[in-house]
Parts: sequence; structure tokens; C-alpha cells
Amino acid sequence: MAADRTKHVGAKRLEETRALSGRVRAFFGLPLPEEQRQTLAAYVATCAATAPEFRWVQPANLHMTVRFIGGIDRIVADGIADRLAGSDLRAFDISVGGLGTFQRGRLVRVVWVGLTAGVEPARELAAQVEEACVSAGLEAETRPFQPHLTLARAKPRLGAVLPQLPDPRPLRPWKANELVLYESHLSPKGSVYEALRSLRMD
Repeated sequence: MAADRTKHVGAKRLEETRALSGRVRAFFGLPLPEEQRQTLAAYVATCAATAPEFRWVQPANLHMTVRFIGGIDRIVADGIADRLAGSDLRAFDISVGGLGTFQRGRLVRVVWVGLTAGVEPARELAAQVEEACVSAGLEAETRPFQPHLTLARAKPRLGAVLPQLPDPRPLRPWKANELVLYESHLSPKGSVYEALRSLRMD
């Protein structure tokens, strides 16, 4: 009986090890508090009816990306999170304001809302995360970090014409005190984000 129990425990550990060593599509981000998420979700629903050529972010997926990683071994992603957990991660206040876009000519590819407060602390956090990623062997990010919350992406690959949208309602400022390592699961209905690790910011 003892041998059977030992065998069962060993199999469980092997299964856990395989799960940790598997590949994940990962990124680090800052989650939204529920109040701000609900306010922004109502705005997104209005915009989705006005601009159907864009794929609008599901309310559960609203967040601010700090560093997109992409496909990576889970054990490497956890190593980066461990390095960051041992560093000085500072909490900071965030406010978001006007609507912005990334576009090519007159075609819009991404719709977002930008930060009106917390820009510099967000950039400092992104630099910390970038340093941890590069130390783990990842290629350095070449694009400058621009803190924002993505609301929609154009369905056509090259972008789409964006109709006039209403101004977003102001969101009450909040304190960013949690950095999350997310896994992005791709599905026909869009991405689903799963929190793998949560790192406290003091």
C-alpha cells in the first residue's frame, strides 16, 4: 500500500513538473480594479456597436500590458517572475484619459486609452521587467514603451477606418499595486487571459 502511495505521489510531481516546463504564451500586465473595469466595459460596448470593423476587448481582458513575451517555457517565465519578486517593485497611482490610436496612414490598427497620471512610474516598471526578461535570455524589446490600455484591434490585417467615437467616461484614479504574469490562451472567440503569478508592488 505504501509503495502504491509513493508511486502516486511521484506521478503527481512528474505531472506538475511537466506542466511547469510546458510552453506558454505569456505577458506581464497590470489588472484593472473592478469599478474601473465595469465603467470601461460599458464604453467598449458602445464603441463596438459603432465600429464593428474592430475586435473590441472583452471586459475580463482589460488590462495594461507592461511587457509582451510570447511563446516561452513556463519554467523560464516563472524564473523571470521570481527575479522580479525579489526586486523593488513600487506601487503607483494611475489615471487614464483620452482616446488614442496606432495607425498606418488613415487606417487604424489599434484603439486605446492613454495614461494621464502614472506615466513615468509605469515606464520605470516596464524597464525593470525588461531588464529581468533580458537577463533571462529574451531578446530586448526595440520599441519604446508607451503605457496604454488596448480597447480594440482592427479585424483587417492592415487596419480599418475608425468612425467617430464618443469620448470615454473619466475613470476614477487607482493604485497599481499588483504585477501579474498572464498566459494568453488563443481561441476562435478571441484570447482568454489566465493569471499565472501575482507579484505585490509596495
